[in-house]
Amino acid sequence: MRHVIALDVGGTGMKAALVGVDAAPTGRTPPVLLYEARRPTGRERGPDAVVEAILDFAAELRDLGTARFGAPALAAGVAVPGIVDERSGTAVYAANLGWRDVPMRALLSERLGGVPVALGHDVRTGGLAEGRIGAGQDADRFLFVPLGTGIAGAIGIGGRIEAGAHGSAGEIGHIVVRPGGRACGCGQRGCLETLASAAAVGRDWAAACGDPQAGAADAAKAVELGDARAHTVWHNAVDALADGLVTGLTLLDPKTLIIGGGLAEAGDTLFTPLREAVRRRVTFQRLPSIVPAALGDAAGCLGAGLLAWDLLSTEVTA
Repeated sequence: MRHVIALDVGGTGMKAALVGVDAAPTGRTPPVLLYEARRPTGRERGPDAVVEAILDFAAELRDLGTARFGAPALAAGVAVPGIVDERSGTAVYAANLGWRDVPMRALLSERLGGVPVALGHDVRTGGLAEGRIGAGQDADRFLFVPLGTGIAGAIGIGGRIEAGAHGSAGEIGHIVVRPGGRACGCGQRGCLETLASAAAVGRDWAAACGDPQAGAADAAKAVELGDARAHTVWHNAVDALADGLVTGLTLLDPKTLIIGGGLAEAGDTLFTPLREAVRRRVTFQRLPSIVPAALGDAAGCLGAGLLAWDLLSTEVTA
Protein backbone atom coordinates (compact mmCIF):
# COMPACT_ATOMS: atom_id res chain seq x y z
CA MET A 1 0.00 0.00 0.00
CA ARG A 2 1.49 3.34 -1.08
CA HIS A 3 1.16 5.81 1.74
CA VAL A 4 2.36 9.09 3.28
CA ILE A 5 2.92 10.27 6.83
CA ALA A 6 0.69 13.05 8.21
CA LEU A 7 1.49 14.92 11.43
CA ASP A 8 -0.55 17.63 13.15
CA VAL A 9 1.41 19.27 15.99
CA GLY A 10 -0.49 21.19 18.66
CA GLY A 11 0.56 22.94 21.82
CA THR A 12 0.29 19.89 24.07
CA GLY A 13 -0.36 16.96 21.76
CA MET A 14 0.34 15.56 18.29
CA LYS A 15 -2.01 13.66 16.00
CA ALA A 16 -0.60 11.50 13.25
CA ALA A 17 -1.72 9.14 10.54
CA LEU A 18 -0.53 6.95 7.72
CA VAL A 19 -2.59 7.96 4.70
CA GLY A 20 -3.10 5.84 1.60
CA VAL A 21 -2.44 7.59 -1.72
CA ASP A 22 -3.53 5.04 -4.33
CA ALA A 23 -6.50 7.26 -5.19
CA ALA A 24 -6.54 11.06 -5.36
CA PRO A 25 -8.30 12.48 -2.25
CA THR A 26 -10.41 15.07 -4.09
CA GLY A 27 -14.07 15.97 -4.29
CA ARG A 28 -16.06 13.72 -2.01
CA THR A 29 -13.36 11.05 -1.84
CA PRO A 30 -11.43 11.60 1.42
CA PRO A 31 -7.93 10.31 2.10
CA VAL A 32 -7.80 6.71 3.30
CA LEU A 33 -6.54 6.64 6.89
CA LEU A 34 -4.58 3.44 7.34
CA TYR A 35 -3.38 4.09 10.88
CA GLU A 36 -3.86 6.85 13.49
CA ALA A 37 -2.00 7.68 16.70
CA ARG A 38 -1.49 10.45 19.24
CA ARG A 39 1.44 11.54 21.39
CA PRO A 40 2.15 14.40 23.81
CA THR A 41 4.54 17.07 22.56
CA GLY A 42 6.47 17.08 25.84
CA ARG A 43 6.72 20.86 25.73
CA GLU A 44 7.41 20.98 29.48
CA ARG A 45 10.87 19.62 28.62
CA GLY A 46 11.67 22.56 26.35
CA PRO A 47 11.58 23.41 22.63
CA ASP A 48 14.41 21.09 21.63
CA ALA A 49 12.57 18.17 23.23
CA VAL A 50 9.44 19.02 21.23
CA VAL A 51 11.38 18.93 17.97
CA GLU A 52 12.93 15.59 18.92
CA ALA A 53 9.49 14.22 19.87
CA ILE A 54 8.17 15.14 16.42
CA LEU A 55 11.13 13.52 14.67
CA ASP A 56 10.87 10.38 16.78
CA PHE A 57 7.12 10.11 16.17
CA ALA A 58 7.64 10.44 12.41
CA ALA A 59 10.36 7.78 12.47
CA GLU A 60 8.05 5.41 14.38
CA LEU A 61 5.37 5.91 11.73
CA ARG A 62 7.88 5.25 8.95
CA ASP A 63 8.95 2.00 10.60
CA LEU A 64 5.37 0.93 11.23
CA GLY A 65 4.38 1.66 7.64
CA THR A 66 7.33 -0.30 6.32
CA ALA A 67 6.44 -3.28 8.50
CA ARG A 68 2.73 -3.26 7.65
CA PHE A 69 2.76 -2.31 3.99
CA GLY A 70 6.11 -3.53 2.75
CA ALA A 71 7.59 -0.15 1.90
CA PRO A 72 8.27 3.15 3.69
CA ALA A 73 6.15 6.27 3.26
CA LEU A 74 6.64 8.12 -0.02
CA ALA A 75 6.37 11.58 1.57
CA ALA A 76 5.35 13.37 4.75
CA GLY A 77 3.28 16.40 5.65
CA VAL A 78 3.43 18.21 8.98
CA ALA A 79 1.26 21.03 10.31
CA VAL A 80 2.60 23.22 13.12
CA PRO A 81 1.29 26.26 14.99
CA GLY A 82 2.72 29.76 15.02
CA ILE A 83 4.44 31.58 12.19
CA VAL A 84 5.44 29.25 9.37
CA ASP A 85 7.54 29.89 6.29
CA GLU A 86 6.14 27.17 4.07
CA ARG A 87 8.47 27.91 1.15
CA SER A 88 11.65 27.42 3.15
CA GLY A 89 10.15 24.74 5.38
CA THR A 90 10.90 26.71 8.55
CA ALA A 91 8.85 26.85 11.75
CA VAL A 92 9.67 30.51 12.38
CA TYR A 93 8.04 31.09 15.77
CA ALA A 94 5.60 29.33 18.08
CA ALA A 95 5.00 30.93 21.46
CA ASN A 96 3.28 27.89 22.98
CA LEU A 97 6.13 25.57 21.92
CA GLY A 98 8.99 27.98 22.57
CA TRP A 99 10.80 27.54 19.27
CA ARG A 100 12.29 29.93 16.74
CA ASP A 101 13.58 29.30 13.21
CA VAL A 102 13.41 25.50 13.32
CA PRO A 103 14.28 24.00 9.87
CA MET A 104 11.51 21.47 10.34
CA ARG A 105 11.25 20.29 6.75
CA ALA A 106 14.97 19.57 6.47
CA LEU A 107 15.12 17.86 9.86
CA LEU A 108 12.15 15.61 9.09
CA SER A 109 13.37 14.72 5.62
CA GLU A 110 16.75 13.74 7.05
CA ARG A 111 15.18 11.60 9.80
CA LEU A 112 12.92 9.91 7.26
CA GLY A 113 15.71 8.96 4.89
CA GLY A 114 15.38 11.82 2.42
CA VAL A 115 11.71 11.58 1.49
CA PRO A 116 10.03 14.85 0.45
CA VAL A 117 8.38 16.73 3.30
CA ALA A 118 5.78 19.52 3.21
CA LEU A 119 5.45 21.94 6.14
CA GLY A 120 2.23 23.84 6.73
CA HIS A 121 0.60 26.19 9.23
CA ASP A 122 -1.89 24.29 11.38
CA VAL A 123 -4.96 26.41 10.64
CA ARG A 124 -4.19 26.83 6.94
CA THR A 125 -3.62 23.08 6.71
CA GLY A 126 -6.95 22.42 8.40
CA GLY A 127 -8.52 24.89 5.99
CA LEU A 128 -7.03 23.00 3.05
CA ALA A 129 -8.75 19.83 4.25
CA GLU A 130 -12.08 21.59 4.88
CA GLY A 131 -11.90 23.19 1.45
CA ARG A 132 -11.02 20.06 -0.47
CA ILE A 133 -12.94 17.31 1.34
CA GLY A 134 -14.98 19.09 4.02
CA ALA A 135 -17.47 21.93 4.43
CA GLY A 136 -15.92 24.19 1.79
CA GLN A 137 -15.57 21.79 -1.12
CA ASP A 138 -18.34 23.48 -3.12
CA ALA A 139 -17.03 27.01 -2.53
CA ASP A 140 -14.28 28.56 -4.64
CA ARG A 141 -13.90 31.30 -2.00
CA PHE A 142 -14.21 30.53 1.71
CA LEU A 143 -12.94 31.64 5.10
CA PHE A 144 -12.27 28.92 7.67
CA VAL A 145 -12.23 30.18 11.27
CA PRO A 146 -11.60 27.68 14.11
CA LEU A 147 -12.53 28.96 17.57
CA GLY A 148 -10.21 27.29 20.05
CA THR A 149 -7.63 28.51 22.53
CA GLY A 150 -7.17 31.38 20.09
CA ILE A 151 -8.73 32.36 16.77
CA ALA A 152 -7.08 32.23 13.37
CA GLY A 153 -8.31 31.91 9.82
CA ALA A 154 -7.58 30.20 6.53
CA ILE A 155 -8.46 31.97 3.29
CA GLY A 156 -9.50 29.54 0.56
CA ILE A 157 -9.19 30.78 -3.03
CA GLY A 158 -9.71 28.56 -6.04
CA GLY A 159 -8.65 25.33 -4.38
CA ARG A 160 -5.62 26.69 -2.52
CA ILE A 161 -5.02 28.41 0.81
CA GLU A 162 -3.56 31.91 0.72
CA ALA A 163 -0.49 32.20 2.96
CA GLY A 164 0.21 35.89 2.36
CA ALA A 165 3.43 37.66 1.46
CA HIS A 166 5.04 36.83 4.81
CA GLY A 167 3.20 33.67 5.83
CA SER A 168 0.73 35.30 8.20
CA ALA A 169 -2.45 35.73 6.15
CA GLY A 170 -5.72 35.00 7.91
CA GLU A 171 -4.89 36.17 11.44
CA ILE A 172 -8.46 37.28 12.00
CA GLY A 173 -8.14 36.69 15.74
CA HIS A 174 -6.02 39.83 15.93
CA ILE A 175 -8.53 42.16 14.36
CA VAL A 176 -9.29 44.73 17.05
CA VAL A 177 -13.03 44.63 17.68
CA ARG A 178 -13.08 46.39 21.06
CA PRO A 179 -10.48 49.21 21.02
CA GLY A 180 -8.81 49.63 24.38
CA GLY A 181 -10.22 46.33 25.60
CA ARG A 182 -8.49 43.29 27.02
CA ALA A 183 -4.77 42.90 26.57
CA CYS A 184 -3.82 40.33 23.94
CA GLY A 185 -0.64 38.30 23.75
CA CYS A 186 0.13 39.98 20.43
CA GLY A 187 0.57 43.34 22.19
CA GLN A 188 -2.73 44.93 21.16
CA ARG A 189 -5.91 45.41 23.16
CA GLY A 190 -9.40 44.28 22.27
CA CYS A 191 -8.45 41.59 19.74
CA LEU A 192 -11.20 39.25 18.62
CA GLU A 193 -9.62 36.19 20.24
CA THR A 194 -9.59 37.87 23.67
CA LEU A 195 -13.41 37.96 23.52
CA ALA A 196 -14.74 35.18 21.30
CA SER A 197 -12.31 32.25 21.47
CA ALA A 198 -13.34 29.14 23.37
CA ALA A 199 -10.73 30.06 25.96
CA ALA A 200 -12.19 33.56 26.38
CA VAL A 201 -15.75 32.27 26.72
CA GLY A 202 -14.62 29.69 29.26
CA ARG A 203 -12.76 32.30 31.27
CA ASP A 204 -15.74 34.68 31.26
CA TRP A 205 -18.18 31.97 32.27
CA ALA A 206 -15.90 30.75 35.05
CA ALA A 207 -15.84 34.29 36.44
CA ALA A 208 -19.60 34.69 36.08
CA CYS A 209 -20.58 31.39 37.68
CA GLY A 210 -17.83 31.28 40.29
CA ASP A 211 -16.45 27.91 39.20
CA PRO A 212 -12.79 28.22 38.16
CA GLN A 213 -12.99 24.82 36.41
CA ALA A 214 -15.88 25.84 34.13
CA GLY A 215 -15.23 26.11 30.40
CA ALA A 216 -16.89 27.11 27.15
CA ALA A 217 -18.83 23.84 26.87
CA ASP A 218 -20.29 24.50 30.33
CA ALA A 219 -21.29 27.99 29.21
CA ALA A 220 -23.10 26.58 26.19
CA LYS A 221 -25.01 24.10 28.36
CA ALA A 222 -25.99 26.89 30.75
CA VAL A 223 -27.26 28.96 27.81
CA GLU A 224 -29.40 26.03 26.68
CA LEU A 225 -30.80 25.78 30.24
CA GLY A 226 -31.75 29.47 30.20
CA ASP A 227 -29.16 30.83 32.65
CA ALA A 228 -29.23 34.64 32.33
CA ARG A 229 -25.56 34.99 33.30
CA ALA A 230 -24.53 32.53 30.65
CA HIS A 231 -26.68 34.30 28.08
CA THR A 232 -24.84 37.57 28.78
CA VAL A 233 -21.43 35.90 28.40
CA TRP A 234 -22.53 34.14 25.21
CA HIS A 235 -24.15 37.25 23.73
CA ASN A 236 -21.02 39.31 24.27
CA ALA A 237 -18.86 36.67 22.59
CA VAL A 238 -21.22 36.25 19.63
CA ASP A 239 -21.39 40.02 19.12
CA ALA A 240 -17.60 40.30 19.10
CA LEU A 241 -17.32 37.33 16.75
CA ALA A 242 -19.87 38.82 14.36
CA ASP A 243 -17.95 42.11 14.28
CA GLY A 244 -14.74 40.28 13.39
CA LEU A 245 -16.38 38.06 10.77
CA VAL A 246 -18.07 40.99 9.05
CA THR A 247 -14.68 42.69 8.79
CA GLY A 248 -13.36 39.49 7.22
CA LEU A 249 -16.19 39.07 4.74
CA THR A 250 -16.01 42.76 3.80
CA LEU A 251 -12.35 42.32 2.86
CA LEU A 252 -12.55 38.85 1.29
CA ASP A 253 -16.13 38.43 0.00
CA PRO A 254 -16.21 34.66 0.66
CA LYS A 255 -19.01 32.42 -0.52
CA THR A 256 -18.85 30.41 2.71
CA LEU A 257 -17.78 31.07 6.28
CA ILE A 258 -16.74 27.80 7.93
CA ILE A 259 -16.66 27.91 11.73
CA GLY A 260 -14.75 25.18 13.55
CA GLY A 261 -12.94 24.55 16.81
CA GLY A 262 -14.29 23.77 20.23
CA LEU A 263 -16.86 26.56 20.32
CA ALA A 264 -18.51 25.29 17.12
CA GLU A 265 -19.39 22.08 18.97
CA ALA A 266 -22.19 24.07 20.62
CA GLY A 267 -24.12 23.67 17.35
CA ASP A 268 -27.25 25.79 16.98
CA THR A 269 -26.56 27.45 20.33
CA LEU A 270 -23.75 29.22 18.50
CA PHE A 271 -24.85 29.22 14.87
CA THR A 272 -28.40 30.52 15.27
CA PRO A 273 -27.47 33.77 17.08
CA LEU A 274 -24.25 34.14 15.06
CA ARG A 275 -26.01 33.99 11.70
CA GLU A 276 -28.51 36.58 12.91
CA ALA A 277 -25.79 38.85 14.33
CA VAL A 278 -23.87 38.77 11.04
CA ARG A 279 -27.07 39.35 9.03
CA ARG A 280 -27.84 42.48 11.08
CA ARG A 281 -24.39 43.92 10.39
CA VAL A 282 -24.11 43.51 6.64
CA THR A 283 -25.20 46.37 4.38
CA PHE A 284 -23.82 46.21 0.83
CA GLN A 285 -21.96 42.95 1.45
CA ARG A 286 -23.31 39.66 0.14
CA LEU A 287 -24.21 37.44 3.06
CA PRO A 288 -22.21 34.19 2.91
CA SER A 289 -23.34 30.80 4.11
CA ILE A 290 -22.20 30.28 7.71
CA VAL A 291 -21.66 26.59 8.32
CA PRO A 292 -19.96 24.31 10.85
CA ALA A 293 -16.68 22.64 9.96
CA ALA A 294 -17.13 19.05 8.81
CA LEU A 295 -13.87 17.39 9.86
CA GLY A 296 -13.54 18.28 13.54
CA ASP A 297 -10.12 17.91 15.12
CA ALA A 298 -9.04 15.59 12.30
CA ALA A 299 -8.80 18.52 9.86
CA GLY A 300 -5.15 19.32 10.60
CA CYS A 301 -3.99 15.74 10.22
CA LEU A 302 -6.03 15.20 7.06
CA GLY A 303 -4.67 18.45 5.66
CA ALA A 304 -1.10 17.38 6.41
CA GLY A 305 -1.80 14.20 4.47
CA LEU A 306 -3.07 16.28 1.55
CA LEU A 307 0.10 18.39 1.63
CA ALA A 308 2.18 15.23 1.37
CA TRP A 309 -0.03 13.81 -1.39
CA ASP A 310 0.32 17.10 -3.31
CA LEU A 311 4.11 16.75 -3.17
CA LEU A 312 3.82 13.42 -4.95
CA SER A 313 1.36 14.84 -7.48
CA THR A 314 3.77 17.67 -8.24
CA GLU A 315 6.64 15.23 -8.77
CA VAL A 316 4.55 13.12 -11.14
CA THR A 317 3.47 16.08 -13.27
CA ALA A 318 6.82 17.89 -13.22
